Amino acid sequence: MQQIFNFIFKNSNRLLFLLLLCISLSLTIQSHSYHKSRIISSANYVSGGVYEKIHNVSEYLHLKTQNDALAIENARLKSLLFKTKDSTAIQKFQNLKIHVPEDVMVSKVIHNSYNVHENFLTLNSGSLEGVEPDMGVINNLGIVGIVDKTSAHYATVISILNVKSQINAKVKKSNHFGSLVWNGKSTGFVQLIDVPRLASVRKGDTIVTGGQSVIFPENINIGTINKVYIDNKTNYYTLDVKLFNDMTNLGHVYVIKSKNRDELNNLEKTTKNE
Repeated sequence: MQQIFNFIFKNSNRLLFLLLLCISLSLTIQSHSYHKSRIISSANYVSGGVYEKIHNVSEYLHLKTQNDALAIENARLKSLLFKTKDSTAIQKFQNLKIHVPEDVMVSKVIHNSYNVHENFLTLNSGSLEGVEPDMGVINNLGIVGIVDKTSAHYATVISILNVKSQINAKVKKSNHFGSLVWNGKSTGFVQLIDVPRLASVRKGDTIVTGGQSVIFPENINIGTINKVYIDNKTNYYTLDVKLFNDMTNLGHVYVIKSKNRDELNNLEKTTKNE
């Protein structure tokens, strides 16, 4: 202990300089948006690289599980194909982009937190691949989250298991809308709040995206109603929703960009300003 005190006294000027330097840098970054954005971008780049190395090792150890999941998904797609009138016909997709209002990019989750109240994911795709903030992220089972920030090669995503997340959703059979939130408790359940009491809801009903935003297309799967809570003080239900997704085990995902997003956002801004 005496040696520690001697070291501090002996290097007090240097330590004081370093402390003041850190404080000044912190104040500069917090007060200037440009410096702040550059620091965040650099941090995303460094942490993204570390997460990717760790994920590559983990992914190799879980190849069998991923292959099983791909086999199940392929079987489902083949089942849909076989139900068509002519499954051997070659489909023409040259004009697909004209008819489909979304672009879909494939990415991979290389880091996933789910044990705190504000959970985030990291993807191995960034701005160079066309990923931008406020894009929706899904997989074959349902929604995953919304892109928050990007660097050149990586992106962070606000998980649906984040107490600050709020996504438009609806009861599939009745089209009654609400807001999808998370109460911070179970990783397997989220809550659909502000559902009108006149809605007919029961356990097992499917919950999907509502389509009242430009982040997610309409009717993307979320989960099924597990419990229905009635607030006697309001005219709304709170629905406990069991997720289709296992948010603790995520691999490949799809990042969705709505082609109409910028047009709709600009129109709404113009309307509000007037």
